[in-house]
Amino acid sequence: MDLGIKGTWALVCGASKGLGHGCAQALVAEGVNVLMVARGAPALEEAAAHLRTRYADASGAQVLCCAQDITTAAGRAAVWALRTDFDIVVTNAGGPPPGDFRDWDREAWIQALDANMLTPIELIKATVDGMAARGFGRIVNITSSAVKSPIDILGLSNGARSGLTGFVAGVARSSLAARGVTLNNLLPGKFDTDRIAATVGATAARTGRSVDEVRQQQQAHIPVGRYGTPAEFGQVCAFLCSRQAGYITGQNVLLDGGAFGGTF
Repeated sequence: MDLGIKGTWALVCGASKGLGHGCAQALVAEGVNVLMVARGAPALEEAAAHLRTRYADASGAQVLCCAQDITTAAGRAAVWALRTDFDIVVTNAGGPPPGDFRDWDREAWIQALDANMLTPIELIKATVDGMAARGFGRIVNITSSAVKSPIDILGLSNGARSGLTGFVAGVARSSLAARGVTLNNLLPGKFDTDRIAATVGATAARTGRSVDEVRQQQQAHIPVGRYGTPAEFGQVCAFLCSRQAGYITGQNVLLDGGAFGGTF
């Protein structure tokens, strides 16, 4: 299927690895020009070089990178200095640390809100009017399955990402919708990324089990019997960015291998 987005420009955050990289990869493969943003320059440049060699040479896409912390005003200014007009924006920031809500002070909450709610809102605010003026735009926010099924030790993430979800629900149904701009959220469950490796390692250390045992137990509770892959996550993102997805807006798309047990 031709997604109809070849030649457009996308901003993809957290694009050096994991789910953000999966999204950048899928878009570049479709011929979308991508500005990749992440904090670590070496990993980002390596990831960009891989996409140029593996996908961009065939699709004709441009791949740029900007090593900045997108959650800061300075980081966003550096991105806007390279380019201000984007047809596609994929927001993505690492989740705040787990823990007991009794231990979190105001600063911990502000940091979580800055990264996982306020930064995506700033990126949306800076780009949607240009999208609307051109008659096409796609915002995809990578949030978490915890928005749908909260996890007790992830209170910072539950709160910040749920706030973003409520904001997006309203904006997606504003006048932007009739002007070709859609806003949707992707809610990942357990994907085989560095984040999973870290949490599995912590669980193994805490319980005295091996990493393999923890991984096997977790995957046994997922109906499809495995973790997801960044590549397949990216394919869903690319479809939401497509011309064909113009009738999908304000939605929370859950990618968790069937782990959520509810009907709705």
